[in-house]
Amino acid sequence: MAQLALVRHGESEWNAKGLWTGLIDISLSTKGHEEAKKAGSLLSGIHFDAAFTSKLKRSRETLFEIKKVLNLVDIPTEENTALNERDYGELTGKNKWLIKDLYGEEKFKQMRRGWNVPLPKGETLKDVYDRVIPYYISNILPFLKSDKNVLITAHGNSLRALVKFLEQVTDEQIPNLEIPTGQVLIYTLDTHGKVMSKEVRN
Repeated sequence: MAQLALVRHGESEWNAKGLWTGLIDISLSTKGHEEAKKAGSLLSGIHFDAAFTSKLKRSRETLFEIKKVLNLVDIPTEENTALNERDYGELTGKNKWLIKDLYGEEKFKQMRRGWNVPLPKGETLKDVYDRVIPYYISNILPFLKSDKNVLITAHGNSLRALVKFLEQVTDEQIPNLEIPTGQVLIYTLDTHGKVMSKEVRN
């Protein structure tokens, strides 16, 4: 049995301002660094064999803080754009709550959390899924099938895509799945990569 830990990056400077960040490379806020350190403490007791993160600073900074807490400085680590946040296209940099007022609650929720809802010049969650899951299967799953524990720090949507795959969340259910900044999800998987249990640590 292997353990897979998923951690959404801590609050970024743009999260704090309510701005759609997407692929803009924004650092963690002071609160975000604290959330990352707390995530590290919540992961104590698990020996990790490999770590994966996106190419964006807020995800890499979160992993760095966790590594410091857990003394994992030398753990093999891979950074890949497959784990990057969703590209919000023309919504990037805009205030989420002003967009909500403009479009209304239901439309806003679909744009923000829906499965295959297009954004002008941006990605859908399905697009994110289509890059995250092949990467997971080819680069991460082999570790888990070999009984090695894996840590992933990434983003709200890249992790939602992975959770959809791991838990077989339906297209209709996925808008209800939200992963707060700094949240820790721990899955136990068998040697076939099937999820046997899940734990949420806050």
